[in-house]
Amino acid sequence: MLIRELDPIRDLAALTTLQTEAQDYWLLADGHCNPAQKATEFFTDCPPNCDPAQTHRLGLFHDGKLSGIAELSFGFPAPNDAYLGLMLLAPHLRGSGAGPILLAEIESRARAAGSPTLYLAVLEANPRGRAFWQRMGFKPAGVTGHDAETGHTLHRLAKPLRP
Repeated sequence: MLIRELDPIRDLAALTTLQTEAQDYWLLADGHCNPAQKATEFFTDCPPNCDPAQTHRLGLFHDGKLSGIAELSFGFPAPNDAYLGLMLLAPHLRGSGAGPILLAEIESRARAAGSPTLYLAVLEANPRGRAFWQRMGFKPAGVTGHDAETGHTLHRLAKPLRP
């Protein structure tokens, strides 16, 4: 497996293909999926108060094919924190051990940036995802939100990063 930064021009077609393969997540999260739109948004989305130019947009390649993505931003919820806005694997890689490999790279980059904590949000409607994050050492951060647009309840999880 290879993990590298994605390029919005060179990797857009591969990212659109991945978004098509993994649209089950978007159907759960948003109730609909436009893979091309999701691929384009991946290169611009980031949490509040984060600099999109400082965001890591990573691709995990398996057998030469883009099979996973992650978006790691800095400055949310607090200025020194890291935030994992999205980590998504193609269905054929789920449960294969690829998730922990991609997460290890994310944590390494967050540590290198000096972030003391890595945060993320998980949908209450995604118990499998929440179980994964808890196995990876994430704990409830005491913040729960409700997305009025989608109707979802989101739970913020955090993992302290040690040097």
